[in-house]
Amino acid sequence: MNIVKVAACLFVIFSTAAIRADDKARFDLAGPTIDIRVTRGTSTLPIAQVPNLQPGDRIWIKADLPSSQSNHLMLIVAFLRGTTNEPPDSWFTEIDTWNKKTAEGTTVTVPNEAEEALLFVAPETGGDFRTLRSAVKGKPGLFIRADADLNEASFEQQRIERYLSAMKTLSQDDQKAIEEHSAKLAATLALKPNADCFKQPVDQQVICLTQSSAPVLLDDGHGQSIAEAISTGPSSDFINAASYTQPVGAGLYSAYVGAVVDLVHLVGMLRTAQYQYIPGLTFPQGSALSLRLNAPPSFHKPESVIVIGLPAIQKAKLPPLHPHDPNQVACLLQPKMTIPLEGAPLVFSSSFAHGLVLHLNRTGAPTDLPLAPDAFEGGLVITKEEKSDPLHDANLGGDKALSTKPDTKIGEATDLTITGTIRGYWGFDSFEGPTITIQQTKGKDWKIVDNAQLLAGQDNHLTIKADGSACVEHIALASDKGKDVEVSFKPSAGKDAKDTLALEVSLKTVQPGGYSLAIQQYGDSDRDTVPLTAYTAGIHLNTLQVHSGDKTAVLTGDGLKDVVSVEIDKQVFTPGGEGNDDNTMHLQADAGVSPGDGSDAKAKLKDGRTMSVKISTAAARPELKLLSFKAASAPKDGTLPIIFGSKDDILLEGTLTFVVQTNSTFPRTQTIEVATVDGSVHTTLSLATNNLMLQDDHTAIATLEPLKAFGQSAFGKLQMRPVAQDGTPGNWTPLGVLVRVPHITAIHCTTDAPTCTVDGSNLFLVQSFDATKDFAKPTDVPTGFAESNLAVPTPADGATLYLKLRDDPNPVANVTLPTPVQKPTSSITSPSQAAVPASEAPAAQDEATRPSSEPAPAPKPNPSRTPEPTTGPPQDHN
Repeated sequence: MNIVKVAACLFVIFSTAAIRADDKARFDLAGPTIDIRVTRGTSTLPIAQVPNLQPGDRIWIKADLPSSQSNHLMLIVAFLRGTTNEPPDSWFTEIDTWNKKTAEGTTVTVPNEAEEALLFVAPETGGDFRTLRSAVKGKPGLFIRADADLNEASFEQQRIERYLSAMKTLSQDDQKAIEEHSAKLAATLALKPNADCFKQPVDQQVICLTQSSAPVLLDDGHGQSIAEAISTGPSSDFINAASYTQPVGAGLYSAYVGAVVDLVHLVGMLRTAQYQYIPGLTFPQGSALSLRLNAPPSFHKPESVIVIGLPAIQKAKLPPLHPHDPNQVACLLQPKMTIPLEGAPLVFSSSFAHGLVLHLNRTGAPTDLPLAPDAFEGGLVITKEEKSDPLHDANLGGDKALSTKPDTKIGEATDLTITGTIRGYWGFDSFEGPTITIQQTKGKDWKIVDNAQLLAGQDNHLTIKADGSACVEHIALASDKGKDVEVSFKPSAGKDAKDTLALEVSLKTVQPGGYSLAIQQYGDSDRDTVPLTAYTAGIHLNTLQVHSGDKTAVLTGDGLKDVVSVEIDKQVFTPGGEGNDDNTMHLQADAGVSPGDGSDAKAKLKDGRTMSVKISTAAARPELKLLSFKAASAPKDGTLPIIFGSKDDILLEGTLTFVVQTNSTFPRTQTIEVATVDGSVHTTLSLATNNLMLQDDHTAIATLEPLKAFGQSAFGKLQMRPVAQDGTPGNWTPLGVLVRVPHITAIHCTTDAPTCTVDGSNLFLVQSFDATKDFAKPTDVPTGFAESNLAVPTPADGATLYLKLRDDPNPVANVTLPTPVQKPTSSITSPSQAAVPASEAPAAQDEATRPSSEPAPAPKPNPSRTPEPTTGPPQDHN
């Protein structure tokens, strides 16, 4: 079978296994530890600080095996020089770990032209060294690819484990810390955590991020370039096949797939060997190179050979560090100043970068501050580490070696900001990183720069500005009434980062009122304060409707109960009228206004704010002037007339006539609406219904029979207004008070007792009767009274009985007895008696002087006549 097809098939198989976290790809078995140090020139570094080798480097190797080690293990160091150029025998070194001569370590020198270095750990067997050397020389490209894949897999596993170990140190109930540090670790290590974990309950998020899921490895070209140094010579079939095994950065185990597939090829191509080959991932710490295996070693045939990738032999690939935000400013006053950097995950997951300093570009003050990579904090952190011996860089010369002496006297300069440059070593090579802006004195002149208004009861966004904002340690919303409310903040995006902060202010538990932002800066015991107001939330103004020339307006929106007034064309409109609620407010002013449609009005709120609202201006309302009105009524047969106590009273059972006038021509389509103030009853008058008639082009006479229009239960203040054809109403004009009266048919009084009896119907329409106009001793009509007679006081003057109507109880009405009360005899008055002519007075006298022993003849009833209500005289209101 073509080897390319085999490789492709194996890649699919092992990719699937890797994605499913199959044990074949899970490197979770501890292997042996090997001590390695590298010397270049006069400088020696532990293997953890060596990202690359160069010809002439001296590698000191020693197996760190327990004293009880019973199986003899052999170390083989192999150097390679290209996929089609087999290495010479002298490039292979055998180290017998059980031999006393090599127990203290063996030094191997990197030969010229070498490009890759491999380390094998194999059991002692006959011909083992020659067999393995032959296998490597026969297929050098296979081992080159295995070396690169092992190195890259080791780098990526170190990134993942750095993330996992850091996240496990967090409290599992601190939502903010989990999200914040996960974001910092992801940025520095080029990872993408599982976003679904943050949707789980907070106490399960760390478990999800570290156990039940794994972060996705993002592409890291720097790590890949350090891992690989493949010859540019002709490629073999295997190298073409290996191109199928490059899913770098695709997932947790994707980096291992290439190594696993290549080593499976290695096993398949060395069928005559007595070994099984196990890849070993490296985890260097200092000079100790710890191994992680994915299969347990075997000391029975086929015996195991552990394959270890050593750093590639190539020029240094310096870390491409760059700021997380090019506009961000670091604070030199911060005790643990962090410089957020990214672009080179190996700086934070390995020890390749060392001797790092921040060189301050200033004079007359200390210049170098030691730095340490801290993925947990998301960048390089100023440390107080002890002085370390500088390396003598061949490129700079011994006289220009970098100093890592700590220098923490950082408060001597007075300039607000300076610049600082990252410097350090990458293995044996010095490098210079990015230059950043640093604030070295505290900020001042704080102020709120946007128009955002804080609303109580909800989350708010705010931007504040100062002359230097990078040194803020803590911000709180403070007041004299309660505890401080913590405010989260971060530098604003863009070029304003050095001066402005974006704030998230939660006011869900805060009441409206006056507050201040309390700003605490590093190194300052005092707090700067910025006053602000928390306003009432939920207020929204939709529109303000007004008719041209009107003194009234209607405001719509939400939370209108907090509106104090609205200013339109320099006129102040205040809430008034009826029908106001939280969504609609009727406003009134002393003078009319005619604002432009779409113009703005200013609403003043109770909390002191002003808000703009758009004006919707409609055409002028129709207007009518009331010239006169007359309420007429005709006496009803059989009833006594009641005289009203107010000229504004309008009898329900009468006829109302009023005259109105317009400034312009009276529109024939215009109507007049007549209604009570409470809106309980209303009717419409128009030319079409013949209850409205034009006198001329400007004047109209309206006629209304209230009882017919409103029914017998109508009463109260009556008003009228014009209504245009499109339904636009004009202003209301008062007409009077619509009242109902009882039908009093007779009043019987006696001299024996100071009382009279009123006969009739609808007596409940009277509130009270009295003998005098001052109502000193009234007789109230009980609520719910429905009888046809009622005992009332005897009129003081013997002729006039006073009453107050229930529909308009303030004015005093009266009814006149047709015949005054006479003494000492009893008197019975009736409408028929009142109509007796003077010529019949003797008969009346005889009746009055009839002996008391003789009963008076009873009046004869007239069944053909039913008493009718009595109305008052016509009322003319001009």
